[in-house]
Amino acid sequence: MPRPCVPPPAPQAPPLRALLSRYAAGSVLACEPVAQGLLNRGYRLCTTRGHYFLKHHSDPDTADPAAIERRHRATQRLADLGVPVVPPLTGRDGRTVAVIGGHSYALHPWIDGRHRHGGQLTRGESARLGALLGAVHACLERVMPPKGRTRPSASPHPVESADPAATFTLIDDLLARVRRHRPADSFDELARHRLLERRALLERHADRRPPRGGPVGWVHGDFHPFNLLYRDEAPAAIVDWDRLGVQPRAEEAVRAAVIFFVQPAGTLDLPKVRAYACAYRRAAGATPAELAAAVHRVWWERLNDFWMLRWHYERDDRRADPQFPAASALVVWWTRRYEEVCDAFTR
Repeated sequence: MPRPCVPPPAPQAPPLRALLSRYAAGSVLACEPVAQGLLNRGYRLCTTRGHYFLKHHSDPDTADPAAIERRHRATQRLADLGVPVVPPLTGRDGRTVAVIGGHSYALHPWIDGRHRHGGQLTRGESARLGALLGAVHACLERVMPPKGRTRPSASPHPVESADPAATFTLIDDLLARVRRHRPADSFDELARHRLLERRALLERHADRRPPRGGPVGWVHGDFHPFNLLYRDEAPAAIVDWDRLGVQPRAEEAVRAAVIFFVQPAGTLDLPKVRAYACAYRRAAGATPAELAAAVHRVWWERLNDFWMLRWHYERDDRRADPQFPAASALVVWWTRRYEEVCDAFTR
């Protein structure tokens, strides 16, 4: 999905002494940045009391302390239902968010684990992944407010699908930026090729713009391999609930599958997608028709999406560059194999 085009905030060392004084977490012995994460910052802390994950909520869209605490309460309720999450520690003041110098921080227990992408999962583990996301959606329906009484930060109304006219304008702008980039490099060459290719695809399929999304529900909002930790072969913790909100549930299921099961050449591992989607439908109570509509909307979203190129050319931010070759090839392959992809999600 498109990301806001603002410069990434400058790095800032966390105020460890002031932070730890608010928790019964001992004194710091070591602090190491955690590499993953595009929007917020994380640190592994070793203290005299153990190991912790310190999260600096630096993304301005999700850094409001009151909103963070609401998400913390949601994860605690999910933990009570047996969902593998990591609720934060409560400070001496009874709060789970520490605001120091205008910055919001939260301290979580450290979970030893590793990230696994779809290529590392068996079909059985792929089914387990789908069942896990389905359980998350079902449990969120139990612990969160009814969708008609959500707070303003959680939009219960799906946004309009992308307007191809606006996308054509964006493609022209990005092509101009590619031409102006000096010295030209291999990324520029691939970007130009994909932009021209995408424009041709949009011209051919502009009449397939989908309507608003289907049934909405509470979703994690950012379910992908870097937000799921495995211990051995089992999921140990779903992390990063900053995008928790009300959106079409089946679309989250499709987006997650596309991220987990994309292969380096820009194809999807459809047998694993099928196992994942079948388990998701059972766990979430989703219908094949709901998944088919979600597949169409996410395909259209990807057809009109250029957030990686916008980061590269508008923000001079290269962190998403390694994802671009596979992601940009996927939408072309998906368009050609549309019926097979839809079948994998619905049968």
